[in-house]
Amino acid sequence: MGVIMRPEIGRPRRECNRLGIRPGAGRPVAGHESFCCDADAGCLFSRPMREGLKIPVVLLCGVVAGCTSSSSNYLGEITKTEETRLFVCHGFDCSYKTRVDLGAADHRQYASYFAEVGSAEAERVAVGRAVQHAEERAAGVIGIRDLPKSDYTQSRAKGQMDCIDESTNTRSLLLYLEKRGLLKHHAVEANRSRGLFVDGRYPHSTAVLRETGSGRKWAIDSWYEPAGGPPDIRLLDEWMASGRFGER
Repeated sequence: MGVIMRPEIGRPRRECNRLGIRPGAGRPVAGHESFCCDADAGCLFSRPMREGLKIPVVLLCGVVAGCTSSSSNYLGEITKTEETRLFVCHGFDCSYKTRVDLGAADHRQYASYFAEVGSAEAERVAVGRAVQHAEERAAGVIGIRDLPKSDYTQSRAKGQMDCIDESTNTRSLLLYLEKRGLLKHHAVEANRSRGLFVDGRYPHSTAVLRETGSGRKWAIDSWYEPAGGPPDIRLLDEWMASGRFGER
């Protein structure tokens, strides 16, 4: 798998708005702030650097120990979150979309995690349990369990998920929880990304929650564990600064 990305990193890409849409030429990347997609050029990372410095960067998507997909398949039902169903991305870069129907038993299960939540910290613990349950449900419907830290060798393999799949699925779940009124101390933010290879870090994405009281943002990153494993929940600033050579 190889995608050439040529971001202009001499200055912020002002043509990209918060939804990752480039007016007039691009298409949306649901929940992402740091991607811009053109029909012709593919998906671009944007990072501001010194004014006047423009460096074409070639990202070679073939490194084993990192999440290497770009975002390109966020179309149709995957962009919609409903209380009766979720669509789960898998196969890398959301190549496959599987519907998971949610019934009364699911609603009760998710509600049980938040039944005695009295603080933002306790709510994040509940979110972690909800993510684990959602991944177990998805694995049951797909019929294949996702392995931890899936790499490019598993691209297009049904049931295997890169960080694009994982962060999309987690955000869909968080929006479901928000719609059900289960999030009292957090709001769902756009997904965020880090890493450009040239900084020693592989491109990687995460879902994000904002703590409504303090305004602190938290990364909810489920890529490092197998399906049903506990997600990493840490301050977004710490998450953004980490990830050297595929490590947490």
